[in-house]
Amino acid sequence: RSRSAGPPGAVAVPRPLGADHHEEEPMLVAQRKNPDYHGFSADPEADVLNMRAVFLAGISVAIVLGSVFVHYLPDYGLRQWARREAEIQVRERERRGLPLLTSNYYDPKRLPLPPPE
Repeated sequence: RSRSAGPPGAVAVPRPLGADHHEEEPMLVAQRKNPDYHGFSADPEADVLNMRAVFLAGISVAIVLGSVFVHYLPDYGLRQWARREAEIQVRERERRGLPLLTSNYYDPKRLPLPPPE
């Protein structure tokens, strides 16, 4: 058995930061000085100014980059491609003088039909 140095039953507990009166967390000092502390600066005016600048820049970047991302998303469901293809087909049929729509989807001359018995 190994024993640690010190009196029996003594456990070394680490002291929390700020337990000494001489060492205090900088954030607590800033919060005492400025109750509306946002974490940017110890000076209250600079803190509010920096918070507003970061908030404005963050929201602006999110809106601009989000909009650009959504604008450049690929063609979902190939809707734009289908429209362009349909316009090409319409122009081709008009150029040939054919009707835009026919009652037969396939050319009946090319279909192998059973004998008329």
